[in-house]
Amino acid sequence: VQLQASGGGLVQAGGSLRLSCVASGFVFDDYTIGWFRQAPGKEREGVSLMWSTDGRIYYADSVKSRFTISYDNAKRTVYLQMNGLKPEDTAIYYCALDGPGSMSDGDYYFRHGMDYWGKGSQVTVSS
Repeated sequence: VQLQASGGGLVQAGGSLRLSCVASGFVFDDYTIGWFRQAPGKEREGVSLMWSTDGRIYYADSVKSRFTISYDNAKRTVYLQMNGLKPEDTAIYYCALDGPGSMSDGDYYFRHGMDYWGKGSQVTVSS
């Protein structure tokens, strides 16, 4: 499994960015895909997840109503639209995938991580 993320950058507080991640190199169709982030000096935290089988979505409380995850199955590309960005959103953002098979509890992934990881994409929000 390969995950290639893009779309990070520098933005002022209140601005928007969209991250993209192309997933390739696998044939199973039951998986969970999503985004994590790690700020300097902090532990990694889950941001958002999507389940391939039913499109269910899960967000961390800190990003609800500001971030939107979506998935283009034909392109096997997951997106993270980030609006209303805050300085505390500054972090390296990682695309991740777990499968075949899925856990139903999003918090499980947020605590334990996922099987496959892409290289990070830096997001910096200035105040």
